[in-house]
Amino acid sequence: MAQNLRVAVDVGGTFTDICIMDETTGLVRIEKTSSTRDPIEGIMGGVSKAGIDLSKVALFSHGTTIATNALITRRLPRTAVVTTKGFRDVIEIRRANKEDLWDTYKDVVRPYVPRRDRLTVPERVDAAGTVIEPLDVEAARSVARILKRRGVAAVAVCFMNAYLNGANERAMRDILLVEMPDIPVSISSQVLPEIFEHERFSTTVANAVVSPVVVNYTSRLGERLSDEGYTRDLLLLHTGGGVMTPASVKDFAARLAGSGIAAGAIASRHIAGLCGFPNSIGLDMGGTSTDVSLAYEGQSRITKDWHIEFGYPIRFASIEVLTIGAGGGSLAWTDPAGSLRNGPQSAGAYPGPACYGNGNAQPTNTDANVTLGRLGTDLAGGKVKLDPELARQAVEGSVAKPFGLGLHEAADAIVKVANANMSDAVRLISISRGYDPRDFALVAFGGAGALHGVDVARELAIPVVIVPPNPGVTSALGCLLVDMQHDFSQSCMVDATDADATGIEAQFAELGKPRSRG
Repeated sequence: MAQNLRVAVDVGGTFTDICIMDETTGLVRIEKTSSTRDPIEGIMGGVSKAGIDLSKVALFSHGTTIATNALITRRLPRTAVVTTKGFRDVIEIRRANKEDLWDTYKDVVRPYVPRRDRLTVPERVDAAGTVIEPLDVEAARSVARILKRRGVAAVAVCFMNAYLNGANERAMRDILLVEMPDIPVSISSQVLPEIFEHERFSTTVANAVVSPVVVNYTSRLGERLSDEGYTRDLLLLHTGGGVMTPASVKDFAARLAGSGIAAGAIASRHIAGLCGFPNSIGLDMGGTSTDVSLAYEGQSRITKDWHIEFGYPIRFASIEVLTIGAGGGSLAWTDPAGSLRNGPQSAGAYPGPACYGNGNAQPTNTDANVTLGRLGTDLAGGKVKLDPELARQAVEGSVAKPFGLGLHEAADAIVKVANANMSDAVRLISISRGYDPRDFALVAFGGAGALHGVDVARELAIPVVIVPPNPGVTSALGCLLVDMQHDFSQSCMVDATDADATGIEAQFAELGKPRSRG
């Protein structure tokens, strides 16, 4: 049977989007369904509604928020850290900085692994990568037995200077796997062999805590797809802008943190290029958030300075995307000073905006747009019906009356506050990086992007706004546009006067060779 279909799925906070391309004809069709508590049910439901015969699918690509959501909600399995004696608190000391330097009362969130589950063993590697104290095997075995009794689901092994020599970390991993052969063990010398202890420790810990969640999810999804006739590898979009297989996910689970938002940035850049604009800014406004990305001369900005929660960096290469809480479901509210605000709180997929009729009485951006007549009463091809009267009641009760405004003035005020928030986000990713937004085209997509894109462009004097066909499934389209890609790094510590180009090139060449675990 000919396998001529390519299928891409992007799971968002409100909707699950599916993009299907027939390789024979080049035709693309879409399907959209509500997201479910278990994303797999939404995916399989969408596949069924689209009438996809999975036995005819040559490629199934998926952008997922499963790792991102796990870190944000802290719904994480119990994880342990094993580190060098004396360095138990590296991930808690961090860089001793704060997101808001002047807010005395705002503390950085607690580490993903509490102190009682951070254990130490005697071992030491010096700054040149020489083992000056081998791993204390008996102490390591004792730690492994303790962690087994505690029932941890994953372990991160982070030793000092292991980025230069991971021998002690590998020995520790082997001992852990003897006691607990079925749990994932992340070692920093494999996850991120780079200098700077906090960043390396933090990335390895993030990788460990999401690994059981992600592996379980990808395994279940893979099994469901296989049961329905899919015979190829499930491909998962990672933050670097490529896809990886479930086998790679076992070792680099944290690469999926931010998976879904990378798809929109890729699609935005591609669409702008087709329209003849190598410089573009992507404005992806969905149900709960807006993701802003930038491409210059046809290339997306790549960063290694990002995090899900401030203070705990994840140093994998990532397409730079700035996310703010401004979506169709973002709530309009009044702060203690009496000012109108918008987001980041969201009504989500359920109960959703007031016009969904599921019990929410607080107005959202969707309710404001419905009240202004800018949005029809059907969403997702008629699958979601909107009630304009409920939208008007929400806007009237929460904004119009308290502020002494007319109904349409109040709705317009809600929209303007949301537009101001998004304009500030575009300024951060363009002007603050040294780019003039007037030299760019704005690609407005996502379920609500087309409603707000022109206002944002007008605010920033952006001359061109591009709205792609079916803007609500643009991120799913992005999953179809990527290749298999892995990003690796390796530290090479040598005095500048002794640097040998041939030797450095040889180390670089090693990164391109097939890699086995460890």
